[in-house]
Amino acid sequence: MSDLFLPEDYKSKLSLHMTQKAIGKLKRSFEDNLSAALNLTRVSAPLFVSPETGLNDNLNGIERPVEFDLAETGKNVQVVQSLAKWKRMALHKYGFERGEGIYTDMNAIRRDEVMDNLHSVYVDQWDWEKVIGACDRNIDFLKDTVISIVGAICDTTDEVRRLFPDISTKLSREVAFITTQELEDMYPGLKPKAREDCFLKDHPTAFIMKIGGMLDSGVKHDGRAPDYDDWELNGDIVFWNELLGCAHEVSSMGIRVDSESLDRQLRESGCDNRRDLDFHRKLLKGELPLSIGGGIGQSRLSMLILQKTHIGEVQVSVWDDKTLERCSNAGIGLL
Repeated sequence: MSDLFLPEDYKSKLSLHMTQKAIGKLKRSFEDNLSAALNLTRVSAPLFVSPETGLNDNLNGIERPVEFDLAETGKNVQVVQSLAKWKRMALHKYGFERGEGIYTDMNAIRRDEVMDNLHSVYVDQWDWEKVIGACDRNIDFLKDTVISIVGAICDTTDEVRRLFPDISTKLSREVAFITTQELEDMYPGLKPKAREDCFLKDHPTAFIMKIGGMLDSGVKHDGRAPDYDDWELNGDIVFWNELLGCAHEVSSMGIRVDSESLDRQLRESGCDNRRDLDFHRKLLKGELPLSIGGGIGQSRLSMLILQKTHIGEVQVSVWDDKTLERCSNAGIGLL
């Protein structure tokens, strides 16, 4: 069931027609800014993969991938839930060197996703991945990469605001870095999402680090699959959304697991059965390049910059009847 928040007296600053133009400009501008900032080359990517390859993302381990059979092969394939592991294989296959990377459009169907202002069963994001060296697997390198991405986002925002004067979004380039344990220590009585909201009110651009492992309280801040991010070297880029009054995540990213951290995280998460999958065998043997990567939500970023109250204002998806009725009554035009 959807959980919809409608700001009082909300009115879109752009018509449906101008919204489509602005989305197009925003996406083209951001791709150019991101690829320049991180030295990335655009590549083609799959919409579905074979389950036995181990390339699909298990996310939190409870989401059901969309699966269907191919008449020609008689085998099942799965719509990707992210491209975290596929990208690393692609870096290896295409022969990219340290300091070089790739980005691509990722489209997914997350059938178990909630529906609210920020969530949809349709996921569209820029997936990127970059080859690094062993000496780059540290917090400072991670932070420098985050700052570069935030800079690309802010440059895009400035460009959109110049072309569409009705848009007044201003995002802070100053990034506050904080770990999930520090958040728990600051706000012990709050749930993880509420902790982020409280912190972002005073720090409008933040990178929340170390997601996936257990906190001192015995719970996780949020789930992360054990086989792509190193839980000690990852995080979320989050902005304060003034319109919705909440923390607005636009990117999950991190330095990827090496053989040692993959071995540890598979044990901790009870996923030792994945060791025999092709991707995991190669990684445990050290046959894949070390990398850093992440996903940046296209609709998430568009609605933040274009000051939209609902993700359906910047993407075409399917919504429950309650959402459709309430948005219609509030004059919110869903695409």
